[in-house]
Amino acid sequence: MPPERLRIVLAAMVAGVPDHGGWIWAVMQWALGLRSLGHDVLLLEPTDETTPAHDAAFDAAVERFGMTGSAAMVGPGRRSRPLDDAEVRAWCASADLLVNIGGVLADAELFEPVGARVYVDVDPGFTQLWQAVEGIDMRLGGHTAYATVGLNIGSPACDVPTCGLDWLPILPPVVLDRWPCDHPLERRALTTVANWRGYGSVEHGGVLHGQKAHSWRALLPVAARSAVPCTPALAIHPRERHDLAALDEHHWRLLDPAAVAGTPEGYHRFVSGSLAELGIAKSGYVVSRCGWFSDRSACYLAAGRPVIAQDTGFAHHLPVGEGLLAFDGIDDALEAIASVEADYDRHREAARTIATDHLDARRVLPRLIDHATGSATP
Repeated sequence: MPPERLRIVLAAMVAGVPDHGGWIWAVMQWALGLRSLGHDVLLLEPTDETTPAHDAAFDAAVERFGMTGSAAMVGPGRRSRPLDDAEVRAWCASADLLVNIGGVLADAELFEPVGARVYVDVDPGFTQLWQAVEGIDMRLGGHTAYATVGLNIGSPACDVPTCGLDWLPILPPVVLDRWPCDHPLERRALTTVANWRGYGSVEHGGVLHGQKAHSWRALLPVAARSAVPCTPALAIHPRERHDLAALDEHHWRLLDPAAVAGTPEGYHRFVSGSLAELGIAKSGYVVSRCGWFSDRSACYLAAGRPVIAQDTGFAHHLPVGEGLLAFDGIDDALEAIASVEADYDRHREAARTIATDHLDARRVLPRLIDHATGSATP
């Protein structure tokens, strides 16, 4: 068995994802969750940026979540701040576990001294397909364990290649006491925070594994037919004129994600103050049935806000029907919206219960630690 108190290096992008308050929350819930279990945590952000703005964004995020003194950026030429290079190297040399989100830490001098090194895949299906089909190095090598928020990766339900690795399915952790259920309702609307396009699409087995744009286009009529307004915070380029016109025609009332959710504070208020989430997944997640479940949806549930989410296969792993409702098409989505509106208080209570029973960092992260340190029982 590993010691009760571990020294854990958590490697992730923080300031490198500007104007995305939700991503900062996603990373910090790992950090705070590990701390809540009694572990010592060093948050590292590998970066090529050395600008004052980047440094300030990192410092603000670290201070906001009480990580000052336990976080550092590792920059070009091994420039580290605010901890210096010697302090960072000493910390890594004495660490029990590296949790490498997306494989962002690749510096051998920091990476190799840590005996247990777990790669955490947060873009399931795409990570494996880019590696196996596109030949892109996703930095999978050198780790001793692998975990993914694709709950079906490696199962018969999903044909995504495993790259010859044993993937631990893991839900995104949420720190419940950071998401109280008493926030007032500010928007009687279905919301989400999303990017119209992200990384490149991949074709596998004659099937396009595409972006949210591909999923959203098939679901355009939902907003016009919904009795509840749909107001997503959607990042979409102004040049997407045809899609913007279609979204407007079908009554999607778009908000600027940088304005309403660009900071951790703004994101928290936006999620907590929404009626419910209407989550549309990348088409790649849907067609692969990889079981992806969103860290954003975890926040809505924790805040006691129901989630209506496009099914990626996660319905085999989480209770659905109350609080969390999965849909496949337009009619399913409309039925779910009507159900939430008809008995909102019941769905609110069920949402928080799902977060408590399944997404609580104190439940999720011990499984990861056991798997990564080799102490998991068969």
